[in-house]
Amino acid sequence: MKENPLLKLEALGQSIWLDFLSRGMLVSGELLSLIQKDGVSGVTSNPAIFEKAIAQSSDYDDAIKALARKGLSVPEIYEELVVEDIRVTADLLRPVYDRLEGGDGYVSLEVSPHLAHDSAGTLIEARHLWKRVDRPNLLIKVPGTWEGLSAIRELIGEGINVNVTLLFGIPRYRAVAEAYLDGLAERVARGLPLARVASVASFFLSRIDVLIDPLLEKLSKGAGERPAQDTAPLQGESAIACAKVAREVYREILAGDRYLGLATSGARPQRLLWASTGTKNPDFSDVKYLEALIGPETVNTTPLETLVAYRDHGNPAPLLDQGGQEALRILDRLAELGIDLAAMTQQLEDEGVEKFIQPFDSLMLALEQKRQAAFS
Repeated sequence: MKENPLLKLEALGQSIWLDFLSRGMLVSGELLSLIQKDGVSGVTSNPAIFEKAIAQSSDYDDAIKALARKGLSVPEIYEELVVEDIRVTADLLRPVYDRLEGGDGYVSLEVSPHLAHDSAGTLIEARHLWKRVDRPNLLIKVPGTWEGLSAIRELIGEGINVNVTLLFGIPRYRAVAEAYLDGLAERVARGLPLARVASVASFFLSRIDVLIDPLLEKLSKGAGERPAQDTAPLQGESAIACAKVAREVYREILAGDRYLGLATSGARPQRLLWASTGTKNPDFSDVKYLEALIGPETVNTTPLETLVAYRDHGNPAPLLDQGGQEALRILDRLAELGIDLAAMTQQLEDEGVEKFIQPFDSLMLALEQKRQAAFS
């Protein structure tokens, strides 16, 4: 029998997390099977995932009806539904968390996407959700916007685990890493422990290529007085290049005096997490963003269909720490072609926030309809 490629990832130092969650998976035992048979060691959720799970299925209808008849509002119903799912998931992952002494086994829950540019609001909701779920293997997802940085710093200082989401650019990632260290340093100054404080920095990948590749295609044809450029070698390479450069920044931070000093007090690395790893371009391999980025102390969170594809034909190898100089050359070449990565990553961040706001609002509307139907 062919060995499951997913099970080889742990030996290479990478965690595989599932980027999906639904009550149906919990009730049927599908998630437990993925944990036990495929080595899935974490789960991520977001407003789009819950919109698909709750609004586009009947799995939650009985629970919604019962909560509505108790007089709960739509936001209260939403919170009850997701907190229950997150708690059950955290409990399923708890053996992994305990076995690795907090090194893995996490489930993520996101604050409202409407708070992406509201530091104070993010802190209030993050603290509330942390207390409601009441599980040590919870990560509160906070967008890595400029406004999110101060919230990340304060939450880490309070010992609340954070999944920093919607990262696209290297400068912002570096700022996020510094915010994490700031929070840890604050705990040390207050005489508080660091050993079980966890964080990941979620770098979104496929969306980078989706935005940049059409620009490369346009440049390949020339425009006005500008001659056609040979951009074929760059197609589909921008995201992985960004990830590999981020990896170099990560290694630099871990080798720095500041982190090393905190590590003596029990600090853990803020692992890089590769997100948005479902391949959008059908011309590319369906496991493109898994295969190229396997390396120690990293996480890959993947949609279910991508996980199934990797189980079928993945070929695990430690490729993440290879080709760092080539990655830098790719980013330099993009700049030479006039592609402003800073502007591109800001656009992706803005679009990313909106792509979570839309399904969140859609879910609230669907819940209101289901709440009203409970009384008809």
